[in-house]
Amino acid sequence: MSIYTIRTTSGRENIVIDMIHNHIRAEKINVRSISHPGELKGYVFIEGPEGEVRKALHGVMHVKGMIEKPVPIEQIKQFFETDKKVKITVAETDIVEIIGGPFKGEKGRIQRIDIVKDEVTVELLEASIPIPVTIATELVKLIKRDNKKEEQD
Repeated sequence: MSIYTIRTTSGRENIVIDMIHNHIRAEKINVRSISHPGELKGYVFIEGPEGEVRKALHGVMHVKGMIEKPVPIEQIKQFFETDKKVKITVAETDIVEIIGGPFKGEKGRIQRIDIVKDEVTVELLEASIPIPVTIATELVKLIKRDNKKEEQD
């Protein structure tokens, strides 16, 4: 089994994965996996024999082509190693900026941290009434650490 790189329309990677997945299931094509690391725009990786991969891609919208040479796992494994990704470390009462979702650009104070779900509850600072918003930790960027909290640690 080899891993092939598929060029797609940027921003349509997940749609391509869904269409390929449906095609694989309907036609019983021998493909082991399909994935799209969020950091790579316009590319999807697919694992399987070359002929089966080509069959899986046939007629799928937003596919621009397949790179002929298989990619060694060593070249792409950093995209799939979640424990090596830098996790944002925030503490309660820290000031953060929301960098994604419907509240993008808003600033808030961390009220609660759910480590299991990797979520934080943020109280928006610029709202006229306090609004708690629960979002994924990856969607916040630390702006100001609460110094009082740091001194206690």
